[in-house]
Amino acid sequence: METKRWYLAVPLGDPAGIGPEIVLKAMQRINLPPSMGMVVIGDVPLLKKVSTDLGIPSDFDAVVVDDKSLVRATESGSRHILYSQNILDMQRFSYGEIQAMCGRAAYHAVEEAVRLIGCGYAHALVTPPLHKEALKAAGVDHVGYTEILSALSGAERAITMFDTLGLKIFFHSRHLSLRQACDAVTKESLLKTILECDAITKSHGGAFRNELSLAVAGLNPHCGEHGLFGDEEERAIEPAIKEAREHGVDVAGPIGADSVFYQARVGKYRAVISLYHDQGHIAAKTYDFNQTISITWNLPFLRTSVDHGTAFDIAGKNLADAAGMVRALEAAADYLLAEGER
Repeated sequence: METKRWYLAVPLGDPAGIGPEIVLKAMQRINLPPSMGMVVIGDVPLLKKVSTDLGIPSDFDAVVVDDKSLVRATESGSRHILYSQNILDMQRFSYGEIQAMCGRAAYHAVEEAVRLIGCGYAHALVTPPLHKEALKAAGVDHVGYTEILSALSGAERAITMFDTLGLKIFFHSRHLSLRQACDAVTKESLLKTILECDAITKSHGGAFRNELSLAVAGLNPHCGEHGLFGDEEERAIEPAIKEAREHGVDVAGPIGADSVFYQARVGKYRAVISLYHDQGHIAAKTYDFNQTISITWNLPFLRTSVDHGTAFDIAGKNLADAAGMVRALEAAADYLLAEGER
């Protein structure tokens, strides 16, 4: 189905967290291009409560309950559309608490967003935070968005990238224990990651400076000092980089993790491949916590996201910073427009 605008599908994340708050705040701050709109997916009573409790306007042009009414809203030119779901029991709802119904509502909102994109009613996904324990309480087997989206879309190998004011960080592994993450650094797996990240950057030239090298972070202190502090560099990382170069990839490394992220920030590398979750997260969030966003590549659609948690400790207190949500929405809009012009 063709629409007059590109629409961003925006589920609310965990209802008990700051997701609804930052979505409403972002709607007040963001100035999307005229060709862009938003379809927010969530419970109407929840957004009414957040709007009333926190004094944040809930400015939707249309509230829809099914695809037919969504089509009517888009065809009439609505830009801010609320697609209503009916999952939460507001008599039992509390801010800042792990609740199975909140995990269930968050999951079904993502599921609905992916369906809307698949049907052509929306064109990219922008996500506030989930709560892993609430998902578990709801019986959802997946631990986060990337796993959920991979399962819903059939993507075999989604790749996560952070963007913090131009510093771009890919992740070789994500939600593993530190021991498991170290074990996951093999020549074969890292070579695959390098080749995939290079292909992603080459396919999206508007987002990357492809005249620069990719960089691979070291795993051990001082990249192992030739085996003094671990042998992963000599056994796995260096051979993977060597073979990637033989495939024609411009890749540098391993480079000490205490310097490579700074070097990328000042423009020496197009992106850094972080070898485990916290290695890259610490670098990005120390640089600018509130403006770090996540982009998931290798899905059938674009997905951008805030990269902070549900912040249960401040949920319902009007203290949440919506800067990350604004950046995630703007990045999705910019990407869609750039791809549409290619």
